[in-house]
Amino acid sequence: MTEEEPEPIRRRPGGRAARVRQAVLAAATEVLAEEGIDRLSIAAVAARAGVNETTVYRRWGSREKLVLDAMLTGSNEGIPVPDTGAVRTDLAAFARALADYLATPTGRSVARAAALSSDDPDLAEAWQTFWQSRLDQAGIILGRAVTRGELPADTDTALALELLCAPLQTRALLGHRPIEPDLPERLADLVLNGLRGPG
Repeated sequence: MTEEEPEPIRRRPGGRAARVRQAVLAAATEVLAEEGIDRLSIAAVAARAGVNETTVYRRWGSREKLVLDAMLTGSNEGIPVPDTGAVRTDLAAFARALADYLATPTGRSVARAAALSSDDPDLAEAWQTFWQSRLDQAGIILGRAVTRGELPADTDTALALELLCAPLQTRALLGHRPIEPDLPERLADLVLNGLRGPG
């Protein structure tokens, strides 16, 4: 490096920007759980996070992008994509993580909000992005299973995941029936039996 060249800026990992992001997303998740998606505002999130509204707008740009980031971060942390080496145990573990997430205030709030249609096109687009991201991530489970020869090459990944998750989401929303301890395994077996067909 010559004397004329400035020394490059070295950013510390986990510095102030990371702390602000973590605080804002945590605040957004709390407001989402307490107030629901329709009542979540950037002003409320900023106040709870202890930052200026302009800080939130500068980083996320809109309420919808903030909500999307909070939901994706929360679901990625709460519903990780397992890799046990076998599709049945992967699907059962994923279903169990989803059931546990839906038992939390945030998970219930997300499920309730997802069940409602929205006239707001930006919010509707955020929901579409959220679900597609989750389907893409969880689809890795079935993609690995196809590669290992556990499932047919023409497996409908999105449909399989919907069949796995829908009963858990329905029970979380309606609350009429509890989620039994063995339900994740039973759902995994039902989905796999359907995908593999007779024989």
